[in-house]
Amino acid sequence: MKIPSVKLPGSNSIPQIGLGLWQVKDQSEFKTSFEAGLKYGYRHFDSAQAYVNEQFLGEAWKQSGHGREELFITTKIAVQNFGYNKAQRTFAESLEKLQTDYVDLLLLHFPVPLLRKKSWQALEAIHTTGQAKTIGVSNYMIRHLEEMKDYAKVLPAVNQVELHIFLQQPELVKYCQDHDIVVEAYSPLAHARAMDNDVIVGIAKKHHKTYAQIMLRWCIERGMVVLPKSVTPSRIEQNIDIFDFRLDNDDMKLIAAQDQDLRTAWSPVHIP
Repeated sequence: MKIPSVKLPGSNSIPQIGLGLWQVKDQSEFKTSFEAGLKYGYRHFDSAQAYVNEQFLGEAWKQSGHGREELFITTKIAVQNFGYNKAQRTFAESLEKLQTDYVDLLLLHFPVPLLRKKSWQALEAIHTTGQAKTIGVSNYMIRHLEEMKDYAKVLPAVNQVELHIFLQQPELVKYCQDHDIVVEAYSPLAHARAMDNDVIVGIAKKHHKTYAQIMLRWCIERGMVVLPKSVTPSRIEQNIDIFDFRLDNDDMKLIAAQDQDLRTAWSPVHIP
């Protein structure tokens, strides 16, 4: 199965679906999910310093038989590692754990007040060395992105945020699209907090797909990169099986009306 990609600045592009690795802290469970991901066509793997599993990803891809250039690897600077020097030092440790000399995408994990400017400047420095092919942010609201125009030499190519049918964030998505920032949707299944919506049930029946597949396909239709997380091989397979159908205009109108501003992860809404 050919997975579509989204263009990034320069020559880089990002597979439109990735395997989210949050909370996968057991190595055998990690190995099972990673191997299932490869088997079913995932080549994009989303880790972070805060997930405490970069070392598992490093070992897993090294043992996989796949070349580094075949994979798209993301990591993120944890909030406790913000600051110009600390971000660079801990990123070097991340590269060791990941057993690679570069990542495809490096993000700041949260808009930490006072420290986010210096931390972004650290990412810019890393980017110039080639150790991060692309740099971006996570959990940034419009005001945080606007502020970056005052200090960034390179603006973020990606903003990874919680985004799903029940948290659509249309203003943020439009801002990112207008500024050539790729939106990555994490927690695209809303942590299974809203799996009984009659409209989505109806659309799933119409397309002979599952409820989760409709939620993921909606992100794809909006041009986002989607990061479903699972450690269950059957669900990992199901989550990538979303490229053989499309949602039509009627579906998209019905889904647009389901926004509930439902946040299921940490919120940057009140971060100045």
